[in-house]
Amino acid sequence: MPESLRAPDNRISVLVITPDNITAELLKSAFRHERKQGFAVQTLIGSSQKVIGKLGAHKPHVALVCDELQDSPHAGFKVLQKLQESHQHTAAIMLLQRIKPDSVVEAFREGARGVFSRDHSLKALSKCIRTVHQGQYWASNDDLGHIMGALSQLKPLRFNNSEGMPLLTRREEDVVRLVADGLKNAEVAMRLKVAEHTVRNYLYRIFDKLGVSSRVELILYAYNQWNHND
Repeated sequence: MPESLRAPDNRISVLVITPDNITAELLKSAFRHERKQGFAVQTLIGSSQKVIGKLGAHKPHVALVCDELQDSPHAGFKVLQKLQESHQHTAAIMLLQRIKPDSVVEAFREGARGVFSRDHSLKALSKCIRTVHQGQYWASNDDLGHIMGALSQLKPLRFNNSEGMPLLTRREEDVVRLVADGLKNAEVAMRLKVAEHTVRNYLYRIFDKLGVSSRVELILYAYNQWNHND
């Protein structure tokens, strides 16, 4: 990760995006209660438009985004979309007021690396943040069930000839395996010794061939295929 994105004292920089001061203080208190927490926490409070306007001043390792902001119960997803466009090195966690299958699936489709419910113990929040910061995904068993339910509706893997040769090229398979290992585009590019835009082009083609629309769907699809072939 670029040096400019590191917290000055090597702590994990966390940006908490909430609709009000009460929620912000509640979340910040979850970090204060831990010893040697290793977090540097800042907050953005308000509507999605207000938050998006201030994102440029922050370069956090992890963003914790409430789904409900001042303008609507779904406004946090607008912020999540903007984060994916402008903060590629930031791992996003969607904090859901209530766990709903559609919200869980949409959060991952929009690029979140984790979902966390307000119903869950805040003691687990720091573990969630550390997990996504390390390049992994965070989801409960119920959340995974929702994702797998959406995955089951995807069209099956196609083949390009009667002998069953997979449609993916060897290099595209390499990209899938690296993405499934949790590597970001820049890291995949370094591993394969290609430009980052080349990796994005590979992913566009892979998405089209497999009928998926996000990295999470791709990872779950890949694991599903590998498990069936074992």
